[in-house]
Amino acid sequence: MRRSKAELVVGLDVGTTKICAVIAAPCGASALDVVGVGAAPSRGLRRGVVVNIDSTVEAIKQAVAEAEQMAGVEVAAVYAGVAGGHIRSVNSRGVVAISGKDREVSQTDVDRAVDAARAINIPQDREIIHVLPQTFMIDDADGVREPIGMSGVRLEVEAHIVTGAITSVQNVIRSVNRAGLSVQDIVLEPIASSEAVLYHDERELGVIVIDIGGGTTDVALLRDGAVWHTAILPLGGDHITNDIAVGLRTPMADAEDLKKRYGCALTALVPAEETVDVPSVGGRKPRQLSRQVLSEIIQPRVEEIFTLVARDLTRAGFSEAATAGVVVTGGTSILQGVPELAESVFDQPVRRGVPGDVGGLVDVIRSPIYATAVGLALYGARRQTPGPVWSDTVPGHALGRWARRLMGWLSEIL
Repeated sequence: MRRSKAELVVGLDVGTTKICAVIAAPCGASALDVVGVGAAPSRGLRRGVVVNIDSTVEAIKQAVAEAEQMAGVEVAAVYAGVAGGHIRSVNSRGVVAISGKDREVSQTDVDRAVDAARAINIPQDREIIHVLPQTFMIDDADGVREPIGMSGVRLEVEAHIVTGAITSVQNVIRSVNRAGLSVQDIVLEPIASSEAVLYHDERELGVIVIDIGGGTTDVALLRDGAVWHTAILPLGGDHITNDIAVGLRTPMADAEDLKKRYGCALTALVPAEETVDVPSVGGRKPRQLSRQVLSEIIQPRVEEIFTLVARDLTRAGFSEAATAGVVVTGGTSILQGVPELAESVFDQPVRRGVPGDVGGLVDVIRSPIYATAVGLALYGARRQTPGPVWSDTVPGHALGRWARRLMGWLSEIL
């Protein structure tokens, strides 16, 4: 069945180790039909921040072209993810007098309250990425989620505000623009991941989402259906790979392969008799080592990541807020033993999160690797702005492709 042009949404996960594009069409109240997926190795980012625009642009083009070919469409705009150590978040409060007719709360009052909450002091080199309302209070009635239509004198809102470095955010936008695409919105990656992997009851009870990527670990705490805390930690799967390369004296590419094929985050799960062949550097012969030795290198780093997340939540005052437990996702969470190790650190139930509420290419995207990209598409579908985001690919009709190239050239000139 052909979809109308305005329906399709595109999530673009600009990650440290890979750039992933997901093209999807809304299907029903909350679900999506994924029609195209593309991924490319990312070499232009370091710890979630763009350090080489040219490499990032090429990876974006490659990932998007792969997704376009699978979907049979050309995309023009994306919802792009942002992360990195420059991200900061804070909870704020805004209070306004209700000015509506008969003291009835209107959308204007809600907007004014949210604007009051976002009036916080931030340095000139930073900008607000998200203002996410958590709960409203009308006079003495707290815990209100939908205040419009209620009567009162004073409207109060608690909101979660996410800020980022202007230059870092602009470099992501510029990379996407130079790839010939426009950015419909910038979304914090752990918020996007939570859109894809969480169940409704987890959002209500309180849950921690830990997205362990290549260069960063992204954290979000949701409770009562709203985001209450977010953080980006500058540690990820690349650090585990580096530990293996140094500890076993093996090239980085082979260390990554060993991690993916034989890695385990909990040594107790590895049989003592299992061995692995470890390539050597300098043309030396491969060595045979116990798989437990590999696990003994991986476990301390993964344990460090979870310990830092726990400390961050304790500092923010949310150490006891996750009644529903912890959800781990992201590429590194595929490692055997990650949920079990997380359970020992947090002393709570832990599960591995994969994208839900999706149809179409389910077999392709049913993996923690695609959690952020699918989440970005879900975020976009729920906040879709009017206007076409793609054009039909007609044989012999290269206008769409030329328009994208022209956008890329103009962005470089300007």
